Amino acid sequence: MNKELMEALDILEREKEISKDTLFEAIENSLITAYKNHFGKADNVKVEIDRETCDYYCYAEKEVVDEVEDPVMQISPEDAKEIDLKAKVGDIVRVEIRSKEFGRIATQNAKSVILQKIREEERSVIYNQYFEKEKDVVTGIVQRYMGKNISINLGKADAILNENEQVRTEHFRPTERIKVYILEVRNTPKGPRILVSRTHPELVKRLFESEVTEIKDGTVEIMSIAREAGSRTKIAVRSNNPNVDAVGACVGINGARVNSIVDELCGEKIDIVNWDENPGNLIQNALSPAKIVSVFADPDEKTAKVVVPDYQLSLAIGKEGQNARLAARLTGYKIDIKSETQAKDAPGFRYEDYVYDDEEYDEEGYEEEGYESYDETYTEEGGSEEYVEEGEA
Repeated sequence: MNKELMEALDILEREKEISKDTLFEAIENSLITAYKNHFGKADNVKVEIDRETCDYYCYAEKEVVDEVEDPVMQISPEDAKEIDLKAKVGDIVRVEIRSKEFGRIATQNAKSVILQKIREEERSVIYNQYFEKEKDVVTGIVQRYMGKNISINLGKADAILNENEQVRTEHFRPTERIKVYILEVRNTPKGPRILVSRTHPELVKRLFESEVTEIKDGTVEIMSIAREAGSRTKIAVRSNNPNVDAVGACVGINGARVNSIVDELCGEKIDIVNWDENPGNLIQNALSPAKIVSVFADPDEKTAKVVVPDYQLSLAIGKEGQNARLAARLTGYKIDIKSETQAKDAPGFRYEDYVYDDEEYDEEGYEEEGYESYDETYTEEGGSEEYVEEGEA
């Protein structure tokens, strides 16, 4: 048994995750390449390796002929009988080849073939490993800044966090551990190229899936996400179990679950609202923590008119329009927000158009006119007081 070769293959399989069969094929090909470099051609050469003992047998198949014209492909009857006494003209005999007879250059070429195959397989293993994690979140270690890009070590490969995928308010130090979302894994001649992001909305979704058991098992479902990285995120959730409160499950006891995600996102605020098939209700939930007087949603045009109390207008719109902008992204509706005074002064305004009526709820779950306000709001702070102060400020 070739113990040294067996041990080397075991180490490669364990550390590089390269299968032994692939390594055996590489060795076989390298011996054939060495023979070709030594003798000029190797069309009739075969290599057999015992997978259990690592003993290998290299031979050339030669035809028995009366007059030998090509010693690489043919053999005389006299020489053939030394190998097989029954050999006769026209037969094919196996002539053993000893690899020790190969020259130094042929041996070096064989070594290069094996190393090249190992490198290719190693890159392939790493590519497949991270390709399976594409569109998922992984933990990496900040290595260094490359201009405005950041190199992130993911274990067996390095990823690139481009400038446009970074949150402007975040600043990392080398050796710091962060979670990133894998955008794309490309297979290049120099190995896999992994692009990651800290701004993608799916990063928040994956963090909730890993933190909230109910989301992982499908009891609670994330229906929509709107994010402005580094500032605020709104997510809409619904429960598939009437006994489970979707928002409460995401917030956790004393906000433990959502706070861990906020910490991972370096303090980014997260609003969690209930999903509703009724677009009017959904829009009202999405505009929380602002109090809503009435909503008229047009599901065909994907537009909505919202009336809020005068003192809630700035809160509903948010700082630099952020609250309204995120609500529009979350619901997919173009939202027009007016205060009660503005709405009454608008041409053609009829207050009754904005009043909710149970009888006008259609079969698809849409309100034809509007609905009353939804008072309960969940945030990572545990209520709406902070937002009221922020809006009034």
